[in-house]
Amino acid sequence: MCHQLPERSFYYKGSQFPICARCTGVIIGQLLAIISIVSLPIRFGLITYISFMLPASVDWLFQEFIKIKSNNLRRIVTGSLLGFGYVVSCFHLISFVLNYLK
Repeated sequence: MCHQLPERSFYYKGSQFPICARCTGVIIGQLLAIISIVSLPIRFGLITYISFMLPASVDWLFQEFIKIKSNNLRRIVTGSLLGFGYVVSCFHLISFVLNYLK
């Protein structure tokens, strides 16, 4: 699903990553979310985690409609927040449903 555009991707030793900077960030955020769910007892509300997904949406909207160019640092940061927020939100929703069904 990644567009793999060269100008939006990272390079290592002259080779382009197989996914763009934002998708790289999403994967990093997802991994961090899984680690935090397993190891950290701290939990915030669902709205907090949903708000983690907003910066990526705003960055994409600015790029798409206002034509404000983003950079790879912004893409990886917003992608990480998006991935983290998505996984933890899904975890919260699944936990809620399972507790409701009990």
